Amino acid sequence: MNYDPRQGPPPQQGYSPHPPNHPGYYEGPPPDQRRDDGAETIANIVRVVVGVVVAIFALHVLFVVLDANQGNGFVSLIYTLAQTFVLGLGDVFTPGDELLGVVLNYALAALVWAVGGQLIIKALRRR
Repeated sequence: MNYDPRQGPPPQQGYSPHPPNHPGYYEGPPPDQRRDDGAETIANIVRVVVGVVVAIFALHVLFVVLDANQGNGFVSLIYTLAQTFVLGLGDVFTPGDELLGVVLNYALAALVWAVGGQLIIKALRRR
């Protein structure tokens, strides 16, 4: 069989781009096992919220380490949000160096948020 690039590839035997219409073809889980309860949507929302909170903590630590201008509106917003989401973990570690304290405390808060979010996501998906 010769192949001519101007005419395209030769047709394949037994190939159809459409799925077969016989009972043995897999079309997904049966209707009684499908998850239409919104748990996956809620899990995705939790993942996004946790990601945003962890990013806020990372930006706050970055701004503190790099001594960002506190008069800047964005830096002030990140500081306020980080103070809101730290949930009492902002003073767990009190080393002599304040910079190290900020890094440790906000890293702990980010870890708590990440682990807590993953536990919630796993619980939602396990239902």
